[in-house]
Amino acid sequence: MSKFKKKKKGLPALSTASLPDIVFMLLFFFMVTTTMRETDLKIDNPRLPSATEVKKLEHKSLVSTIYVGKAKDPKYGTKYNRIQLNDKIATPEEIPAFIMNEREQVAEEEIPYMTTSIKADKESNVGTLTDIRLQLRDVNALKLSLSTQKGSAIKK
Repeated sequence: MSKFKKKKKGLPALSTASLPDIVFMLLFFFMVTTTMRETDLKIDNPRLPSATEVKKLEHKSLVSTIYVGKAKDPKYGTKYNRIQLNDKIATPEEIPAFIMNEREQVAEEEIPYMTTSIKADKESNVGTLTDIRLQLRDVNALKLSLSTQKGSAIKK
């Protein structure tokens, strides 16, 4: 018998030094590639009217959007005067509460810079747009933007 025994070498321990780097790299990847959902449209994608003088809105975080058009779900009717606020079909009487809710979500000094954008289908009823404007005027939401697409306003 031998006096000296060979030591058995086991598997080396798994190094976890690079694990935090991998976790943060994956976190950064998913943050960059993920898009945030704004709203789920319950009306058909509005066919915007054409205009020659188009200007992009600044401070998109301060823009409240009201969609007007034909509802996708036939239970709301087939006319082009349905209003969508956030993720639900609404009536013009619900617009002041929507605007006040949007104002509560921003800082008080940013309230004067808030803009209301109306994305209305070109087949929408003008009376519906007038009702919206009257409700916005009642809550002093006077900065109004009508969304259009760039093009000739007059078809030849």
